[in-house]
Amino acid sequence: MGSTGESPRVAVRAPGKINVCFRVGALQEDGYHDVASLYLAVSLFEEVTATPAEDFSVRFTGSVDASGLAVDDSNLALRAARLLAGRTGHEGGVALTIEKHVPIAGGMGGGSADAAATLLACDELWGTGFGRAGLAPLAAELGADVPFALEGGTAVGTGRGDELSPALAKGPFHWVLALSDEGLSTPVVYGELDRHRAEHAAVLPPVPETVRVDAPALQAMRGGDPAALAEALHNDLQVAALRLAPALGEVLELGETSGALAGIVSGSGPTLAFLAADAAAAAALRGVFAREGIRALTATGPVPGARLISGLG
Repeated sequence: MGSTGESPRVAVRAPGKINVCFRVGALQEDGYHDVASLYLAVSLFEEVTATPAEDFSVRFTGSVDASGLAVDDSNLALRAARLLAGRTGHEGGVALTIEKHVPIAGGMGGGSADAAATLLACDELWGTGFGRAGLAPLAAELGADVPFALEGGTAVGTGRGDELSPALAKGPFHWVLALSDEGLSTPVVYGELDRHRAEHAAVLPPVPETVRVDAPALQAMRGGDPAALAEALHNDLQVAALRLAPALGEVLELGETSGALAGIVSGSGPTLAFLAADAAAAAALRGVFAREGIRALTATGPVPGARLISGLG
């Protein structure tokens, strides 16, 4: 605690992500899919500030309208805090303030970033001493994208997406993110993918039980080659997202005919990620979207995962 007598507080920043290559295996008996993702952490960040409290609470600020987000125990950040408290026997709670800048329900892992940042912030605030390595198993319990938000950079995720192995990236890669006013539910998108595959089973190749990230995507990332990475961008969920939100197809076409090397639905959508050749090309493409009334942001990656930005002092 500082000399001013203020309550101790810890602030942690965690990034959103783009699934540069995303493969989805067949629906399994447990209702899940085996997936393989090449994750790239990008420079859109969530900032979580944690202060001691008797109970657990969360409130939101930032550039993203969070008025529709839950503030009860269904909130992933609160679940993260309660999970750590339960595992460590910590008595007491925490008041969380989340400054949001990652689109909500946009396929960029904003909620997962909140959870990862909360784990790290509470570990520091409470002195529970888990550290990043000790928090990783808890992150995996919370959701498939939470371990990556904790680690950041570039990684291959397999299984549910939470079994991470590092991937090399030369970078930086420059992106333009076209935002949508309407979110897409991840479970709904997966369900639509299953329906699409069932409807077209006669003409589609068989879907494997297990999947892997495409080698050309890994090679392009390792070489820092945006043109090669553009050729390797792939998302199995894209067909489902476009079926659910057909207007996204028009935005994809606009971006790809206005200077982007390639565009892709990010995760389960509806955010669209456009890869640009460099910073100038990204800025120009953002200007094209602005003139068309489409909200867009620029971002670069890779960036680090959850990081302490102010501690107990």
